[in-house]
Amino acid sequence: MSRLTAPETFTPEEAMAHLAAIIESSDDAIISKTLEGTILTWNAGAEHVYGYNASEAIGQSMRMLLPEGRPNEENEILERIRRGERVEHSETVRKTKSGKLIDVSLAISPIRDKSGRIIAASHVARNVTGRKHVEEQLRHTQKLESLGVLAGGVAHDFNNLLTGILGNASLALESISSYHPLRGLLRDIVNASERASHLTRQLLAYAGKGRFVIEPVDLSALVREISTLIQSSIPKNVQLRMELTDNLPPIQADASQLQQIVMNLVINGAEAIGPKESGTVLVTTGIQQVDERYLLSSLEGSAELVTGLYVSLDVHDNGCGMDEVTIGRIFDPFFTTKFQGRGLGLAAVQGIVRGHNGTMKVYSRPGKGTTFKVLFPATEQGVAVKKMPSFQAAANNELILVVDDEEVVRRTAKAMLERHGYSVLLAEDGQQAVELFRVLSDKISAVLLDMTMPIMDGEEAFSRMSAIKPDVKVILSSGYNEVEAVRRFTGKGLAGFIQKPYSSQALSDRLQAVLQDRGQQL
Repeated sequence: MSRLTAPETFTPEEAMAHLAAIIESSDDAIISKTLEGTILTWNAGAEHVYGYNASEAIGQSMRMLLPEGRPNEENEILERIRRGERVEHSETVRKTKSGKLIDVSLAISPIRDKSGRIIAASHVARNVTGRKHVEEQLRHTQKLESLGVLAGGVAHDFNNLLTGILGNASLALESISSYHPLRGLLRDIVNASERASHLTRQLLAYAGKGRFVIEPVDLSALVREISTLIQSSIPKNVQLRMELTDNLPPIQADASQLQQIVMNLVINGAEAIGPKESGTVLVTTGIQQVDERYLLSSLEGSAELVTGLYVSLDVHDNGCGMDEVTIGRIFDPFFTTKFQGRGLGLAAVQGIVRGHNGTMKVYSRPGKGTTFKVLFPATEQGVAVKKMPSFQAAANNELILVVDDEEVVRRTAKAMLERHGYSVLLAEDGQQAVELFRVLSDKISAVLLDMTMPIMDGEEAFSRMSAIKPDVKVILSSGYNEVEAVRRFTGKGLAGFIQKPYSSQALSDRLQAVLQDRGQQL
């Protein structure tokens, strides 16, 4: 059989048949319709896009594809066609035979007879629902990243300020008698500073930078441990039920932040029930094998998601439920459907989940309750038994180099350390610190080093001091959490870490542990 090599070999009849074959094989919906919108032809692609076969569609009005809320859209399109205009790459929504709404890109053109008179319209529709979903996920991810950078930066800078407030207040409390009239005022300052510090931890959690002490955790055991606290945190009209799977594989996590996830989700579910109704919040744990398809359908997850075995946490309530618009906003910072919101709430939960390389999904319908499903990757590492360290209180005039670009932090740290018996040198950037260390390295016992500084940052300063004295004891200090701050120092001999803000006693305890070789080298 000979092969056609050029269009000139087609007869007019063959050309028409070839064109019809192209139209019929297209994945796009290619339809012709009258100027009143009655369907004349309907290809296989139209059946694939809209669900109706040709016999069901031909003779019907194109208006059968219009969703509620768009009754005049087809009339407006046909009016433009009658004027000889084209509708190109117009994105809208259409309804399939099953009632499902899909996003389509339309290209509609007038069909003219030999005299040029407009007699009908061609309608080409492409289903772009998948593309729109990917674009929406990308926009959502970019929004989270932008807000995360902002939240992380604000938390870091605010923690620097809180170091001066909390540090000086705690130092003043240690310096006055128990009966001093100002003691109550100072205690209020300390308490307010600690609450502000909690808010910065929420900001870091939202930024996905909120992991502090990572260790293998049994999720079921953790939920059991805080069950009494959870029950006392919800109204009496809400019953708390738990179905916790025993012998779960552990997850690598920060236990305090997992507690925050559980508490926030349970309280959120309890408040959805309402004060005058009886309801139930059910907390379940389990294991789930996750494939790529499931990860792609997740509402929100870390960029490091992989397939495999996950540990699940489900929190279900039989409260008022949510519509799709509300679900789309529940993770926005400070968004609330309640009369008065409290902090970052679900935004912080989302950040913690991302920071633990997890993912989450939300299932909800108005009047049908809500389920939050959170998944964390399982690990084979065993759960460790915690041992409490014993600290000795003894500073023997050791010389400590404090390096920080914030003057209030330098002054505060100096006052704290001097009260606990240390001598202190100050440097306002890494370069100045290296110059001091080069001269006095044999006399400096330890360095309290800020991470983010102008001229020379903490990482470069640490590298240069290590070159001068390989066994230098450096404690990194940062407004960020430990995991985020020390990731560039792993395996380089960093002696320890302390997060801002810190109290006088906390700084002294951390320094004693490092000087007595009881700190954990990072």
